[in-house]
Amino acid sequence: MTAKLAKISRALISVSDKTGVVDFARRLSAAGLEILSTGGTAKALAAAGVPVREVSDFTGAPEILDGRVKTLHPRVHGGILGRPTAAHRAEMQQAGLVPIDLVVVNLYPFRETVARGAPFDEVIENIDIGGPAMIRSAAKNHERVAVLVDPADYAGVLDEIDRDGEVSAATRYRLARTAFAHTAAYDGAIASHLGRLAAPDAPLADFPDSLHVSGTLARALRYGENPHQKAAFYALAGAPGGPSLAKAELLQGKELSYNNLLDLDAALRLCAEFAAPAAAIIKHNNPCGVATAATLVEAYRRARETDPVSAYGGIVAVNRPIDAELARELSETFLECVIAPSYEPEALSALAAKKNLRLLAGAVAPEAAGALEIRSVAGGFLVQERDRATAAAADAKVVSKRGPTPDELADLDFAWRVCKHVKSNAIVFAAGGRTLGIGAGQMSRVDSVRIAVSKARAPLAGSVVASDAFFPFADGVEEAAKAGARAVIQPGGSVRDAEAVAAADEHGMVMVLTGERHFRH
Repeated sequence: MTAKLAKISRALISVSDKTGVVDFARRLSAAGLEILSTGGTAKALAAAGVPVREVSDFTGAPEILDGRVKTLHPRVHGGILGRPTAAHRAEMQQAGLVPIDLVVVNLYPFRETVARGAPFDEVIENIDIGGPAMIRSAAKNHERVAVLVDPADYAGVLDEIDRDGEVSAATRYRLARTAFAHTAAYDGAIASHLGRLAAPDAPLADFPDSLHVSGTLARALRYGENPHQKAAFYALAGAPGGPSLAKAELLQGKELSYNNLLDLDAALRLCAEFAAPAAAIIKHNNPCGVATAATLVEAYRRARETDPVSAYGGIVAVNRPIDAELARELSETFLECVIAPSYEPEALSALAAKKNLRLLAGAVAPEAAGALEIRSVAGGFLVQERDRATAAAADAKVVSKRGPTPDELADLDFAWRVCKHVKSNAIVFAAGGRTLGIGAGQMSRVDSVRIAVSKARAPLAGSVVASDAFFPFADGVEEAAKAGARAVIQPGGSVRDAEAVAAADEHGMVMVLTGERHFRH
């Protein structure tokens, strides 16, 4: 297709992320635009044969101060900020200014520089000055100027220029909104990082003096926890790696709800605890069945057997690709959502009949270091590190007279990993790499034990039990022993720990202490 001669005349391109920029500039040049550029971008364009004019030649002022000053010049900002009014056109002509109609800028990699632990001086040099100034100038003057900060927008802008010779007013406004969000997030990242440093050579504080959280609307939701509550899902800018619902792909089914996303989050994090094939079924933010096995389909069957009644309408996460056999098993129960790393084509075909079942493909991976958990409270919000710790049962302190067998140790480790993801007060009975009974969210720990026992469908004789926090009295241990548990894993730390240990010894039980609590509110 032959490019239409553009009605706009000049583009300024200066990018840190050079994804697609050469092809973009080549097509702009073919449409008749003069290309202005700086530094590495200008060299990349020239090397690719794209006609380009250095900004220093355009302004008549060379770059100075090691490149810190190159675009901060009246010919640049006057060319961007001039409005299409008679008065501005006359003033620009008198001052020898020519219009710049398209500004393509993205910023020095500040977040990336911080993330790799660069020294302070390098971090400071990656604070962009000219870039944000040009972006804000262009966004402010979106009446005439189009500003691009994201390579994903190149294709759409090129299509409009090829078709109409210009960028539409609606697109210019949309791009301006994106640009202001971009610079706000960038400045927020700088303020948050420097807010952790009392001085340039000081160690990083755990939390900054001011925390700037930036998110992009991922999807508007039908409603919140209840139909009378409005809700939306925002993707965090610059979030560290690990499980991400923002990056998960919805392959089929209805739109996700607020409650779906909460439960998917819980399912992802729980499933990521295990290296072996694992399945987790979540209902109302609590697991109602978790299992590992030699095969994924067997893990799911065993997880569902824990509490098939509660599994109805649940959320399932697995940590391996779903094949046709597992897909057929999943289709036998009404489920709201399934999330897996991927699906074999036969699995998608088998699940296609369940048109309302939401299928998501997304990483089931451990949480990355540095991930924060943010929760609103009246008048503010609470921030904490994600609970990434999971002490291995093998490292726990044996405080009972009897030590664990290898099988008991494996079951204790499994139960402890699950218990971390159950709402407090949390109790988990398990055996053979599967949950047997779960007690969640009770005000009394002994009541959680009783509920877990009452929920069990399989015999609890020979099982192990995990408690997310210490037993304040021996009664919880007594109830577990009465149900048939043979080993207990708990953090310890109560003034009555000796009573809990004595109760375990009385019943010939193993008790190990992790020294690590996992409250989940």
